[in-house]
Amino acid sequence: MSAWLVTGGAGYIGAHVVRALGASGRSAVVLDDLSTGFASFVPEGVPLVRASVLDAEAVRAAVRGHAVTGVVHLAGWKYAGVSVREPLRFYRENVSGMERLLSVVVEEGVPSFVFSSSASVYGTPRDAEVTEQTPTAPESPYGETKLAGEWLLRDVARAHGLRQVSLRYFNVVGSGGDGLYDASPHNLFPLVLRALAAGEAPLVHGGDYPTPDGSCVRDYVHVVDIAEAHVAAAEALEAGRPIADVYNLGVGEGSSVLAILDAFRRALGRDFPHVVGPRRPGDPARIVASAEAASRDLGWRARLDLDAMVASALEAPPP
Repeated sequence: MSAWLVTGGAGYIGAHVVRALGASGRSAVVLDDLSTGFASFVPEGVPLVRASVLDAEAVRAAVRGHAVTGVVHLAGWKYAGVSVREPLRFYRENVSGMERLLSVVVEEGVPSFVFSSSASVYGTPRDAEVTEQTPTAPESPYGETKLAGEWLLRDVARAHGLRQVSLRYFNVVGSGGDGLYDASPHNLFPLVLRALAAGEAPLVHGGDYPTPDGSCVRDYVHVVDIAEAHVAAAEALEAGRPIADVYNLGVGEGSSVLAILDAFRRALGRDFPHVVGPRRPGDPARIVASAEAASRDLGWRARLDLDAMVASALEAPPP
């Protein structure tokens, strides 16, 4: 049985990936410093190593102790707006962390590596539908660190024969159940859920973008679909199939923030007000994926629609 080290596996997306790997017959080991993750998100029977990827010796011990055959790297700092204020932290955690993790992977002979990248590497693209050939132009230190991580992984793979792939997530939302929720203080869905639970009007960051209704447009994709994409990537790497360096993971349709609020109104069966505030720094106006390459090469396609995303999020709201 193959064993995959999931860094950041106690986080929102990572915990779903751990479950998807288990459902596929693979074993998982979680490495997470619990700075933003939760030990309760790790399934019973899955080992949890409480450590940072910056701790090379802890990573090495986990790789050796659990006979790791592949790594899914999700650990790191997120949120574009925060990275504008704290670039040093983001470069340390995301770029230095990748360097130390890859050093152990190469030294220990781990053959396969899946990297959690981001659509933020594109910035605000000119293309109506973003493909993997769309020029990268990140607009925040966060996006820059994700792109740097892709470059580092690619170069290490070429030098050392590592099988690898980077998955560029678009906006990940929803829940796969089992008490898993998005605890982010910055992401749209948990912000809406917290506001509604408090009887407050959700805040929309920016109403003057060059989009049909003035709010940001994003490609929202269910976290369960994202988790299944990691299994598809792991299968391809284990089988030695020729695949590309990067793949977009999205639905292929854009929804504005105001359209998301309308989806919440439909799911709740009631109206509620919202307020429009200033833009957040580092937020592009519109970004929508083409996931045709992932469908062609990995056999993956998003299955769950916006109403399923909202309904599942309502069933597992953040505290």
